[in-house]
Amino acid sequence: MTRFLLLLLALVAAPAPAQLRVFAAASLTEAMQEAGRAYTARTKEPVSFSFASSGTIARQLEGGAPADLFVSADAESMDYAVAKGSIRPGTRRALLGNSLVLVAPMASRAKPVAMIDGRFPLLARLGPNGRLAVGDPAYVPAGRYAEQALTKLGLWRAVQPRLARAENVRAALALVSRGEAPLGIVYATDAALDKGVALAGRFPAASHAPISYPMALTTRAAPTAPRFARFLLSAQARAIFARYGFTPPK
Repeated sequence: MTRFLLLLLALVAAPAPAQLRVFAAASLTEAMQEAGRAYTARTKEPVSFSFASSGTIARQLEGGAPADLFVSADAESMDYAVAKGSIRPGTRRALLGNSLVLVAPMASRAKPVAMIDGRFPLLARLGPNGRLAVGDPAYVPAGRYAEQALTKLGLWRAVQPRLARAENVRAALALVSRGEAPLGIVYATDAALDKGVALAGRFPAASHAPISYPMALTTRAAPTAPRFARFLLSAQARAIFARYGFTPPK
């Protein structure tokens, strides 16, 4: 009995595993949460997530936010975090890729196009008062990709005054899903998750920079953080990401 009590007391006194803190792009929400559950099931190490636009996260890290791992939706936001000394040198890795699409509310009767080009009647599709929902290009990667694509296709100057600038790509998606915007530009993975939107067209990959999701450990990373980073590169994690429509990095 004494031995049993000592064992019980030892178990009660044992500290709980430290929770890894992952800051990731909003477009990764469901896929990353599933990957986190799979990792915890394998290792018993808990993982917590904070999702936002990559530019916002990069500035949070600069301000000292307590994160172990940063997964960005673009190279620019990661470059900013590196420049500000928020990232542990030598830990940056390319994780995933994605594609850019135009979406409309599911109730829309507009005929989708296979590939958007410079002849696409974007303003006509918006109507006299409609706005184009995008992540704010000032700090949202999806918005920057959208600006690049529209500029390449010669559509940016005309549509720029008609933007509905959202705080992240999921907020832009929600504007379209709720019918508050007739069109929006989001990632293909986001469009696939929301039953309230329909695909209106795809943007050519050559119209914007490759959509890349780099990840890196922060300078505050716990000793266990590299294990989760390695897991995200594993076959098990890649299968999870593939189910959500993410592609290998480009």
